[in-house]
Amino acid sequence: MKTIKDEKNNISLSRRRFLVGSVSGSLLMAFAPLLGATGLSQSAQQTLKDKLFSPTVWFEINPMGEININIARAEMGQHIGTALARVVADELGADWSKVSITHVDTDPKWGYMVTGGSWSVFQSFKPLSQAGAAGRIALIEAAAKILNCSVDECRVENGAVIGKDSAISFGDIVAKGTFNRTFTPEEIGNLPLKPASQRTLVGKSSSALDIPAKTNGSAVYGIDVELEGMVYARPIIPPTRYGSKIKAVDDSAAKKIKGYIGYHKLQDPSEKLQGWIAVEADTYYGAIKAADAIKVSYQAGERAKVSEADILKEGERLVADKNEGGLFIDDGDFTTASEKAAKTIDAIYRTHTVLHFALEPVNATVEEKNGQWHIYTGNQWQSLTLPAIAKALQVTDENVVMHQQYLGGGFGRRLFGDYAIPAVLTSKAIGKPVKMVFTREDDSRFDQPRSPSVVSFKASFDKTNKFTGMEHALAAGWPTLTMAPGFMPESLDKKIKIDMFSTSGADHWYSMDNHRVRAINNKLAQETILPGWLRSVGQGWIVWGLESFIDEIAHQAKADPIDFRLSMLDGLGKQAGKAPESVGGAKRLANVLTLLKKKVSTVKLAKNEAIGVAVSAGQEKTMPAWMACAAHVHVEPDSKKITVKKLTMTVDAGVIVHPDGALAQVQGSMLWGTSMALHEQSPIENGQVSKVNLNTYSPLRMNDVPELDIEFVDSKEFPVGLGEPGVVSIAPAIANAIFQITGVRVRDLPITSEAIKNA
Repeated sequence: MKTIKDEKNNISLSRRRFLVGSVSGSLLMAFAPLLGATGLSQSAQQTLKDKLFSPTVWFEINPMGEININIARAEMGQHIGTALARVVADELGADWSKVSITHVDTDPKWGYMVTGGSWSVFQSFKPLSQAGAAGRIALIEAAAKILNCSVDECRVENGAVIGKDSAISFGDIVAKGTFNRTFTPEEIGNLPLKPASQRTLVGKSSSALDIPAKTNGSAVYGIDVELEGMVYARPIIPPTRYGSKIKAVDDSAAKKIKGYIGYHKLQDPSEKLQGWIAVEADTYYGAIKAADAIKVSYQAGERAKVSEADILKEGERLVADKNEGGLFIDDGDFTTASEKAAKTIDAIYRTHTVLHFALEPVNATVEEKNGQWHIYTGNQWQSLTLPAIAKALQVTDENVVMHQQYLGGGFGRRLFGDYAIPAVLTSKAIGKPVKMVFTREDDSRFDQPRSPSVVSFKASFDKTNKFTGMEHALAAGWPTLTMAPGFMPESLDKKIKIDMFSTSGADHWYSMDNHRVRAINNKLAQETILPGWLRSVGQGWIVWGLESFIDEIAHQAKADPIDFRLSMLDGLGKQAGKAPESVGGAKRLANVLTLLKKKVSTVKLAKNEAIGVAVSAGQEKTMPAWMACAAHVHVEPDSKKITVKKLTMTVDAGVIVHPDGALAQVQGSMLWGTSMALHEQSPIENGQVSKVNLNTYSPLRMNDVPELDIEFVDSKEFPVGLGEPGVVSIAPAIANAIFQITGVRVRDLPITSEAIKNA
């Protein structure tokens, strides 16, 4: 099964050497393809400079001992550069005060570039550790010659090599030493890495390297970029995502706007943009006002009358039809278990359209120089976006460079950067640099929203009321189907290809003798909106239903919800986990749940309060982050107002590389999980999202923020991602608490007081 992670690591470590050598007075270190050279020849040195070089990481030390580490991951508030740099610097033995990072632009030498899926630390930890260790060895070897002692007598500490009788700094080693070292793949694989007890940076608290620039204003976000001679542009978004055609344009009122230059109907050979107009002016304000003044008549696309209710109704039809979709899980024999059951229960859970609503609206600034197109923007998946830009421009990929800027929020919206396409087409049309900034309303209407979803469940019980099996069907729009279809594997029954981002989470860590999951694409959703990857993607609707229904099963079985979960988290068979990412399997999930149970067991509850529980296990089963959540909730008896008083989370994510960043990730994801559980939705009306600004789209407000209690398990296991998994257990934990208080099962997100009243 091909995944994006496979693509990211398409030059495996088993086929790469590690090169250490002097170039332009600095010591450069990098993974590179096998070149056949035993050392750093002149050609190998050139390889360090040109596009034949495909490193996982490339870092350098100058004669002053300053270490710069190149980061090919996007910074969007998660401090990823700090985390990755600490992995390198720890193994290298660096002085952290002399470490800096550079977020690099697109270039084939960096390999596959993507930041998402909570993968960055998980994918990079081993190769970066090996890179740091190789650099340490090379520095020790060079220092030993300078100090006239043996390698065995040397050690590295805080940016210096300490010999038997003297020491020398990294900078002096670079200035005085000779470097011509190549590590074979076998040597790289056998490098001795530091045990956890000897780490000085990984797992230790520190400030993030990107914070000073953000606090002093020197950080450059996409929206900050200015180019000489540029024109400002604003798009006019058509009434439907697909199929809209422009019938007539009247810009007579726009001509009265100061600075108005004109408009262009955008012709997009890639067909990502259908029925688009770009409005140009010499100021941003002028572009906004002119676009508002222009009158456009359209022939709208065929989905112009589709509503949220239509999409959900279609989802309910799909999950009810056993012939729809393809099998994702088929363990045991649920059909027989259901036929023999003394009792069955079933339920349908739904979610509504949710927007990304990043603080920085999407934008791109573009210029063409000597046939080379330069795109200045914040983007999460350059290796997906760049070819799409090239296709729209009808140039080769080599003629496009994306200059990576800070992201004012990504959350999956900036994975496929389709917002750069109207900017480049406008620049091509007028022959000048263009800065296109979407207004908040434009951003919302051109968002890639989380699709409305419908999931159905059926559980069977024998005559002793023992749970015997579960069937699960899930229907939604699939992001990967439209934006990256090559990453979709076949279903078990070979009927369809499955979007793993929209299905992961249904392959949970509970042991069930009979378990069937059917994944279904909701074509109506797919053709109405462009379904997007929103933080946790399918887990956001899958775990919502799963963890709520597990509570329903426990209630039917007359079992305590926590104890019932623990009974199925036995770590047997396929739930045992595997090295390195899921050592311990379901037992680690059981452990965080047991810790959570102990933490909340002494909480004194007032009247109309309860604590609901849910668990989650990461973005994918191949990279689990074990998390258990308790939601302390109050429901006002008359108004049914829901107040989340406290959220408690216990987390096992292996080694926590950057504790401050990890804590921020979990805090942010828990608060967004609360926001989507109780507030966020933008229902589809007339083929478009209906709530496009903060006067109607209402995220969690500051006065509703609950108390957060987060505990990380002290672990020496392999580090896994934390960007997304904290989101998904919040909503079911809240819903399970509401049931305990009111006896009402809420099955729609967001959860509303009206839903409790109506039930």
